[in-house]
Amino acid sequence: MFARARNCPHHRRSVMASLVQGAYVLERDRQRNRQGPDALAPAWWKFFHFALRQELVDDADSSIFGAVYAFQPPYNILDPAAAASAPHYVVAFRGTITKKASASRDLELDLLLARSGGLERSTRFLVAMQTIRDVVSAAGHGRVWLAGHSLGSAISTLGGKIMARAGVLLPAFLFNPPFLSAPVERIPHKKVKHGIRIAKSFVTAGVATVLNKGGGDEAFAALARWVPNVLVNPADHISAEYVGYFDHRKKMEDIGAGAVGRLATRHSVTHLLLGIGKPGDCEPLHLFPSAVLTVNRGPSPNFKTAHGIHQWWKPDLALQCSSYSYAWSADC
Repeated sequence: MFARARNCPHHRRSVMASLVQGAYVLERDRQRNRQGPDALAPAWWKFFHFALRQELVDDADSSIFGAVYAFQPPYNILDPAAAASAPHYVVAFRGTITKKASASRDLELDLLLARSGGLERSTRFLVAMQTIRDVVSAAGHGRVWLAGHSLGSAISTLGGKIMARAGVLLPAFLFNPPFLSAPVERIPHKKVKHGIRIAKSFVTAGVATVLNKGGGDEAFAALARWVPNVLVNPADHISAEYVGYFDHRKKMEDIGAGAVGRLATRHSVTHLLLGIGKPGDCEPLHLFPSAVLTVNRGPSPNFKTAHGIHQWWKPDLALQCSSYSYAWSADC
């Protein structure tokens, strides 16, 4: 089924979201001791002709935080080229589970992420990164996709950036990735939002200049060839700010402040201040040079709906899709 609909954005999005859900349910099966025919997780990948190759386990609490899936196209597939263009492997990472058995570790990593540093040194990420490298080494770069939700999106983002800097561009689906800044997008008045973002850009660019961080454009632009799929909901305060982050670049160009906008778009004041006195740059995890941004504009009555992974496999979503790069932006 995946291969037959390889060119359908809805199908790709639905499959990747389902594989991430499989990682969630693997951990819930573990917590509730559901094994064999009682396990609920396998249905989330078998329906799309994937097989579970590896469970990713956090050595701090033995929780399952991710999975490696292998695509197994059916023998009767009509279009062999379709199977060839599908991912051979998908490495998927779940987000936070607030149940007792895993909540402590998940929330610890959420706090590391919120404090703008440390996730890359966590044992969970080190396991994830080694797994990504191992799968790419075995399968080749064009055959491995990444997927993650919430905290799992942060792990996918960090892993994808590291691989991109090494010249390996992995397709990625980042569902509700955390944007580590105030959710200005939630403000209902457009002029107020625009004014706040302009002021913020000038402040960020000013701090970067004072701290002699005005360079680094080449390093940021070097990631521009990596174009992850970023999927957000404007009612989700964790990921909503991506909507304004990408659109604001063009607005800064339009008012003649493109240089300020380009400097601000690759920095955050928090990371700049945290990097004082430290060697090298403290790079914001959540900032992208390029992305395909998908925004769910449908009604979301509560945070659980707006932030949940379950929204992304529904067929009747009101989606807005735009493609952005560091140099330009255009509608999909």
